[in-house]
Amino acid sequence: MGTNPLKDTTDHFLIKRLLPCAIFALLPLALLRFFFYPLSFNQSLLKSPQDKPIIIITTNSSSKATHEKFSGIPCDYTSGKWVRDMLGPRYNGTSCTTIKDGQNCMSHGRPDLGYLYWRWKPKGCNLPRFEPSSFLRLVENKHLAFVGDSMARNQLESLLCLLSEASPPHLVYRDGEENKFRRWHISSHNITVSIYWSPFLVKGDGEWAATGLNHNKLYIDLVDDRWAMEIDQMDVIVLSIGHWFLHPALYFEKDLVLGCHSCPTLNHTEIGFYQVFGKSLRTAMKAISDIQDGKRRQIIVTTFSPHHFEGDWDKAGACPKKQPFKDGEKAMEAMDAEMRSVEIEEVEAAKKNGQQVGLQFEALDITKLSLMRPDGHPGPYMHPFPFANGAQNWVQNDCVHWCLPGPIDTWNEILLEVMKRWDAETKRDGL
Repeated sequence: MGTNPLKDTTDHFLIKRLLPCAIFALLPLALLRFFFYPLSFNQSLLKSPQDKPIIIITTNSSSKATHEKFSGIPCDYTSGKWVRDMLGPRYNGTSCTTIKDGQNCMSHGRPDLGYLYWRWKPKGCNLPRFEPSSFLRLVENKHLAFVGDSMARNQLESLLCLLSEASPPHLVYRDGEENKFRRWHISSHNITVSIYWSPFLVKGDGEWAATGLNHNKLYIDLVDDRWAMEIDQMDVIVLSIGHWFLHPALYFEKDLVLGCHSCPTLNHTEIGFYQVFGKSLRTAMKAISDIQDGKRRQIIVTTFSPHHFEGDWDKAGACPKKQPFKDGEKAMEAMDAEMRSVEIEEVEAAKKNGQQVGLQFEALDITKLSLMRPDGHPGPYMHPFPFANGAQNWVQNDCVHWCLPGPIDTWNEILLEVMKRWDAETKRDGL
């Protein structure tokens, strides 16, 4: 049979006219898909000068296709910028029941919600969204302990909220005022998660206001037994201290007065707190290293978290910023930089000793990325609806702790990446 010239001409016309239209119609959809779900870049064939695999973290933001291959050089999460993220947080003020009341900014009526739509973008690499299933797998059958002050508690409660999406934690123990000692169990993976209140990690009264003293008493060579007596039960330990060292204090070492900080009424040498801060952290990590029971423990030190008070704490605008600082807009001030530096140095020293006893140490370096988020604190919304009756002459603000959800969730995203790297190292070394 012969061909139909009219039909061929018509088909050619349709293809010529409709095909470009279809391509132009699909192009915006492809760009949107790439923006929200970036393609992984496989560099598995690249080699370092020593023929060791280069670090590869391939990810897309759906958080269901994240893969990590071990390399000798981890991603540097300390330097980067905050970028807009329309996906928002993984939980909210009502879906998570473990948020401390003072940090539940959404339920307390904070009107601006823009602070929820930012993600940390490190230079040269990507930080995947938190994967509850991956974290649960890595700590399965383990005891994860947070030890320190209220910042440790803030990070713990963020983690519980992130995990609750996959497996809800059940409170099994509570002791002390303000929930200072608590324990949860995640039955799906037989995980124990605990919080130990120890604002100095070492022995100290820490209650100078309640006891009538105008200073704390710290014994920087003696670890705080309240948590140290249970080290043998812990597998992963997150240490977080800092802000309590700013209070006036008298320091003891080997039963002798070492000196004091901010103590004009005492006849002792003023030595400040940086040196004592480092020694206290060293004492805590040594106490962990001294447990010789053959268990491989992982110790993470969360670095100092800056505050963002502007002016008086009892004024409405104590931390008024509504957006993150841009990269380079805010430098670390003297105290923030010094506290972070002390922690980094102590962790690096512990790493050298830890290799001999089978321990893994890491600094969770969140100081700079947290400094760039002045918008993430509860501020006046540490209390419910503080302006419900109009402007107030006296408003208490919290410009130290972090709203949940909020920037502190990023700390746990980085924590997960650290643990994934450790897991890859362990498998590589056959341990």
